[in-house]
Amino acid sequence: MDFQNLRAFMAVAETNSFSRAADQLHLTQPAISKRIMNLEAGLNQRLFDRIGWQLALTEAGECLLPRARQILQLIEQTRQALDDLGGQVQGNLKLVTSHHIGLHRLPQVLREYKKMYADVKLSISFMNSQETHQNILEGKGELGITTFEERHNESLLTQDIWHDTLHFVVARDHPLLRQKQVRLEDLTRYEAILPDVRFYTGRTVTELFEQRGLALKLDEDLSLDNLETLKAMVSIGESWSVLPATMLDTRSVATLNIKGVALSRRLVCIRHKDRTLSKAAQAFLRVLEGHKD
Repeated sequence: MDFQNLRAFMAVAETNSFSRAADQLHLTQPAISKRIMNLEAGLNQRLFDRIGWQLALTEAGECLLPRARQILQLIEQTRQALDDLGGQVQGNLKLVTSHHIGLHRLPQVLREYKKMYADVKLSISFMNSQETHQNILEGKGELGITTFEERHNESLLTQDIWHDTLHFVVARDHPLLRQKQVRLEDLTRYEAILPDVRFYTGRTVTELFEQRGLALKLDEDLSLDNLETLKAMVSIGESWSVLPATMLDTRSVATLNIKGVALSRRLVCIRHKDRTLSKAAQAFLRVLEGHKD
């Protein structure tokens, strides 16, 4: 079984498109089609059904998918293990994190790491916290830097890195800023723009209002996962939200001090407990440790 054919199969299965798979692997679409045909011929099984413009895995394709992922991960880990035998920190390191952490927390860490370990090829994928956890569970990434989830999978090891204080924010000209004291009850008069309750921040704020017996007025059309977009939307209207301290600036939003309320979240590094860390990952953890709160 040709490993390049397997990679083409994985790319098509994950993107549900021959053209997107070609872009991902920097190949032409005919090259991808040929690799799939060769794999199907070698296995004597049809792997994809093409119904009009739709593409779907056949029963054989569904059976092959998890095994192909395991095979390719084993190849990558074997290559990394052989690289590590040389004693130098080199090879590939796949990180998974959020846009917020990537923009506001990691740049200094990455600059220091690349300066110390120039031979490591870094690959960074930006995902929300749930996707990050799933990515590490499936072995697609070696390390994830994300928000701590209390309901995390037991197969994941977590290491605390940063403590994020969360602040209630409004636009610079919001009516609430004219009050001497703002209570949680005052926020119920205005719509909130929050991340989905699947994510820690959105869930924490929602539970806070429920515990206080307050009705949270959510702008359902503007439930956003990207905190940068959320901040921009708050800055132009009368809605409010909650943002980490690293995103606060006096030009676009103002903070509200709510009496008796203090919110925060843990930012952690996660990895699979059954995965042996490469030297590149071990070195990254050492640099990350040096930047802990």
